[in-house]
Amino acid sequence: MAYSCTAQKFLQKSFYLTVLLCCLTNVASGNRELGEENWKDILEGEWMVEFYAPWCPACNALAPAWRELSSQAARKSLKLKTGAIDVTQSPGLSGRFVVTALPTIFHVKNGEFRQYKGPRDAASMVSFVEERRWQQVEPVPSWKAPDSIQMTLVAEFFKLSQALRSVHNTLMETYGLPTWGSYLIFAIVTIFVGALLGLILVCVIDLLYPPKTMDKVLVSKAEADQLTKGDISQADEKIQELLNEDIVDDADTADSDAEKNSPSDTSEDEKQKVAESGDNVEKEKTGELRKRRPRKAD
Repeated sequence: MAYSCTAQKFLQKSFYLTVLLCCLTNVASGNRELGEENWKDILEGEWMVEFYAPWCPACNALAPAWRELSSQAARKSLKLKTGAIDVTQSPGLSGRFVVTALPTIFHVKNGEFRQYKGPRDAASMVSFVEERRWQQVEPVPSWKAPDSIQMTLVAEFFKLSQALRSVHNTLMETYGLPTWGSYLIFAIVTIFVGALLGLILVCVIDLLYPPKTMDKVLVSKAEADQLTKGDISQADEKIQELLNEDIVDDADTADSDAEKNSPSDTSEDEKQKVAESGDNVEKEKTGELRKRRPRKAD
């Protein structure tokens, strides 16, 4: 009985000691599991962050070197923290950091992001930080920075795509729908949501820019009758005047065109030219006769 109690106490103390050592090791190394709720912690200080997935063989091969990195950084008193992000648990972060391959390692220094593409052993990564070789790497541009507004929108789209994918898998696996049935449901929902958003947009535009309305003037019935009578008579007179002016203008234009293109004018001009030419011929003949008159017969 006493032996069993002693063994039980020994096991309890061993368990507590193991838990304490694990906690102390984790604190000393600074290795943290990051996600959507605490990823902004890397914006302060110096970090090496790894993106991995449990099913990735290269990520599993990098795990011992990653643990060694945190241990060596602690032994050399480097103010370096290491973190790891599981893309299967945080798909939005993979879109925010534009992760296209696994594993992907980023060096973060006071909010500046640089992708590490060197050797993946602990010694090389420690020297990258210790010798400040990260200064030779161009940082991620501001428009592509993970903490920017546009990359936040990209992260939200990645979350939405992951949620839709999970819904698609649920419809197929749980409810036994075929692939085309799931796509049909998504198409109907997309059309409905688009129509609803369009209606909301039209309502917002009407509220911001309401249509213009004509101001109404209130008059008495007698004034209205007088105005209508006077307006009708004046309107008739004006219409008649406009019609007369149009008729006169049309007549004037027609006369002018007729005068310009009338054949009588052209014939008169031709007659005048012929008459002038005839006069010239007659003058020439009379001149010749006068010249021949002084000659007498022998």
